[in-house]
Amino acid sequence: MRSIWNGAISFGLVSIPIKLVNATESHSVSFRQIHTEDGGRIRYRKVCELEDREVTQAEIGKAYEDADGSMIPITDEDLSQLPIPTARTIEIVAFVPEDRIDPLQMGSAYYLAASGAPAAKPYTLLREALKRSNRVAIAKFALRGRERLGMLRVVGDAIAMHGLLWPDEVRAPEGVAPEGGVTVRDQELDLADALMDTLGEIDLDDLHDEYREAVEEVVAAKASGEKPPEAREEAAPGKVLDLMAALESSVRAARESRDGEGAGPAEEAEVRSLSRRKTSSRAPKETGGKKSTSTAAKKTAAKRAEPKKSTAKAAGSAKKTAAGSPAKGTAKKATARSTARSGDKGAAKSTAKKTASRRRSA
Repeated sequence: MRSIWNGAISFGLVSIPIKLVNATESHSVSFRQIHTEDGGRIRYRKVCELEDREVTQAEIGKAYEDADGSMIPITDEDLSQLPIPTARTIEIVAFVPEDRIDPLQMGSAYYLAASGAPAAKPYTLLREALKRSNRVAIAKFALRGRERLGMLRVVGDAIAMHGLLWPDEVRAPEGVAPEGGVTVRDQELDLADALMDTLGEIDLDDLHDEYREAVEEVVAAKASGEKPPEAREEAAPGKVLDLMAALESSVRAARESRDGEGAGPAEEAEVRSLSRRKTSSRAPKETGGKKSTSTAAKKTAAKRAEPKKSTAKAAGSAKKTAAGSPAKGTAKKATARSTARSGDKGAAKSTAKKTASRRRSA
């Protein structure tokens, strides 16, 4: 592998000559720009805007553009004289547990290769020390015109270095999480755990770039004069389900896929939380069938008719009472008259007896 940087690891008073090589490579399919009418390549030429002519690479340097638009030339010699110790050195500043490093900080990955036979012993010493301590080394180094932060760790029998972002370059996740008090029920968490257990683990070596493979198939077909393969039809969105139904469907599909039952692809479901129904303070209405409705109507009509019947009875009684009252009054008057007459006759008899007795005495 071709090295992109040569320097040394500074480990206290120990210096380890190393070469920096890329640990990753891109397999993306790259395209060129062409003129659609005749297929000619589109090229960009480097032109000096003052002289309006194309210049060679040897004539090109670098400069810093000031706020007023003026250019301040900076040469490689100026940068080589920078007063920083990490210009050609990977300076280890600390050893920390690996879980202290936020994955958001990780960037490009490199391998550190020992440069020459004298570097073999100190290189192995650092590697074994990292293994036994279960820690990683934090280092500073300069690359491509700027000082960078790195993390050294053991990968197999080699030492790898991950470029790290400076802490102030990592943005806080403000405004990312959903707003409002969203609650998750225990049943939903249980289903999510079941789905995670069902999906299980996977060998990362089994994963591949399907998009890149499809692009390569299109390029190969066009190169051989064949018709490019047709695009796969996208699965139609499934029914709108609530969160619990979507989780249950996912668990069922994952189990069928794991058991190899040959089931087709699971239906995709849009997850929508069910809104709570508004409760009314009014008493629930009876929603029976036609029979119950007619029965209720009859009962209501009967209740309404009852007051009328009682009113009619009361009216009849009142009429009877009114009709019977004069007779009773007349009878009372006749009784009073006869009583008065009897009283007058008795009084007259008693008076006559008293008069007769007085005459006899005289």
